[in-house]
Amino acid sequence: MATPKTAYIHLALIFCNVIWACDYPFYNLVLGKYISPLAMVSASLVIAAVWSLLPLLWEKPERIEPNDRLKIFGAAMLMGVARKMCMMFGLSHTSPIDGSIISTTTPLLVLLLSVFIGLERFTPKRTLGVLLGMAGTVAVIVTSNSGLHEKSDMIGNLLIFTSACVSAAYMVWFKRLLSKYRITTILMWIYCLSAIVMLPFGLNDILKTDVSNMSTKIMLAVLFVLIVPTYLPNLLLNYSLRIVAPTISSIYAYIQPVVAVALAVAMGLDKPHLDTIFFALIIFVGVGIVVGSYGKKSSVPTADKG
Repeated sequence: MATPKTAYIHLALIFCNVIWACDYPFYNLVLGKYISPLAMVSASLVIAAVWSLLPLLWEKPERIEPNDRLKIFGAAMLMGVARKMCMMFGLSHTSPIDGSIISTTTPLLVLLLSVFIGLERFTPKRTLGVLLGMAGTVAVIVTSNSGLHEKSDMIGNLLIFTSACVSAAYMVWFKRLLSKYRITTILMWIYCLSAIVMLPFGLNDILKTDVSNMSTKIMLAVLFVLIVPTYLPNLLLNYSLRIVAPTISSIYAYIQPVVAVALAVAMGLDKPHLDTIFFALIIFVGVGIVVGSYGKKSSVPTADKG
């Protein structure tokens, strides 16, 4: 029987994944039309940096060892800059449905990279799962150039896939840092360094953003994606991984494409296609096989978002 603490963790995981699912249609609604991807990246990082400093009100600052400082800067450039740039520019050039489906391949990419650097090994089940998942992903990307997929674009889908690759690289190469320091410390440095790097490039786009051209609905969507999805859900996710197995968190990630598709259709931003649904099921089966191959004490990580 689940304890109250465990129940709260499961509710937190549902909350995180629903919030992240809202990213895809909301970003697609505003990016490139009302606010540039560069402005969105820079502004959201600045706001996340402010959020990340709040724990200093009740926590003593944690010292980062000199040998780890360059690693944390690298983590910031990967997750804070490279991933968000690929995600924002990708979603401004493709459909929210395709974006949410492609993003679910991160556990497969983590396994591939872990095998490549010798941290993991392939088993028959993992090989089958990777082959299925990657086949489904390639099919989603290739069919985006079909005339039937007028709201999708191959370049956008490739950028979304690249952002998933960046997430996988971050999780494999910086896993030790995540266990060595407080989560709030890691997130603070990642977001603050990312904001410092990106603000000079995005400030002009932020100042050029025409707020008067936004309706109330658009303004609410912009405020949502700027303020809500980045810091708090990532904080809750990382804390939840200390209590429940990563496999559980991976399963909750399947909520994202379901909610994203429902929202995109309800908002008139996209419509599902039978071939996309079929390819999505292939990806889900592949990811499910890989995650299931680890058993209850899985070490398969789950991507940080935002």
